[in-house]
Amino acid sequence: MKAIIAGGGIGGLAAALSLEAAGIECAVLESVRDIAALGLGINLQPNAVRELIELGLGEALAATAIETSTLAYYNRHGQLIWSEPRGRAAGYAWPQYSVHRGELLLLLLDAVRARLGAAAVREGRHVVAFEQDARGVTVQAIDRATGGPLPPERGDILIGADGIHSTVRRQLYPAEAEPVASGNIQWRGAVEAPAYLDGRSQVMIGHYRQRMVVYPMSARAAPGRSLVNWLALLGGRHDLVARESWDRKVPKERFFAAFRDWNFPWIKAADLVAATADIYEYAEMDHDPLPRWSFGRVTLLGDAAHAMRPVGSQAGSQAIVDARVLAQALATEASPEAALRAYEAIRLPAMNEVILRNRAYGPEIVMQMAEERAPQGFARIEEVIPRAELEEVARSFKQAAGFDPETLNRRPSLSVRR
Repeated sequence: MKAIIAGGGIGGLAAALSLEAAGIECAVLESVRDIAALGLGINLQPNAVRELIELGLGEALAATAIETSTLAYYNRHGQLIWSEPRGRAAGYAWPQYSVHRGELLLLLLDAVRARLGAAAVREGRHVVAFEQDARGVTVQAIDRATGGPLPPERGDILIGADGIHSTVRRQLYPAEAEPVASGNIQWRGAVEAPAYLDGRSQVMIGHYRQRMVVYPMSARAAPGRSLVNWLALLGGRHDLVARESWDRKVPKERFFAAFRDWNFPWIKAADLVAATADIYEYAEMDHDPLPRWSFGRVTLLGDAAHAMRPVGSQAGSQAIVDARVLAQALATEASPEAALRAYEAIRLPAMNEVILRNRAYGPEIVMQMAEERAPQGFARIEEVIPRAELEEVARSFKQAAGFDPETLNRRPSLSVRR
């Protein structure tokens, strides 16, 4: 069996490593000519970290990432709403990590090239179309730089891991609308700064229409300091960015006035923004849930299958889990078609639920609850939101997203050879 993977991002490279570990040949077609360590931070939940460790990447990941100790939510006045331990401190058998997306991508890329060979990732090949028959799939690609056609690739299956603007998804669903804009605009940046709290905490501040997310993301900072990833978000700002603008550099004056006073005794969030040289603007988007991902010998993975709003730190983690479940299905089912159906049956219902939960704020709803019930702040959070209600929000989201500690710790390994 040979798989063609469209897309050399986190999901596509995790799929290549998972397939190789399962004894399945594959090739990755990536649009960009030179994969580089671009991007900012990403959080890897214990369900994804487990899979990377089982793929033999645990030591390399630990060398660059920050092991997250705590997740905490605060209102816009800097008052604590809810805090919980994460990773091994929360009873998981595996840690949770915050890591620079570019460092993670190169870690995966180096592993793919080492295990599958340098030719396994074919850069500069942009997938534009495919045809399938009873025996396999033929994939058409162009040279992204010149636009010229390249020789077709033939495989037994095609995995569309080509992101929110997936060409593979578009061919499967030609009448589907473009990604859905939420009306929220994000600005992101990274800056080295003094460590805050315990130096390993992810914090979220504000409410649904005005919030910040901050966490340290690299172990490479100097002692006592952190390379901090921050995200600032404002809602209802369609005027600021065109719908199709996905990533562009902007001055902080685009949004900073709304966060100018967000310096608190435990974190100087406004100062982080003020000290950041390069700030990037993103329109927050997702896709409506799909009824199917798999059609014959073609399926979708990661953002191509379930692009979701960046709530609850799920997108990258779920793409890695997709890859492992898909590889296991291909190694154990009787035919490629049966394997893709089995993969979809396991992953699609849960991911569609997470898409919808994220549109309803996901676990971050506790900040919105605090804003609506106590907009001027509170003396004791228990008088505003009972602890049992806060615990249920956290518990139910973990269960829906597949990373509650008990279930994850007891689940058998997905590692299997064909």
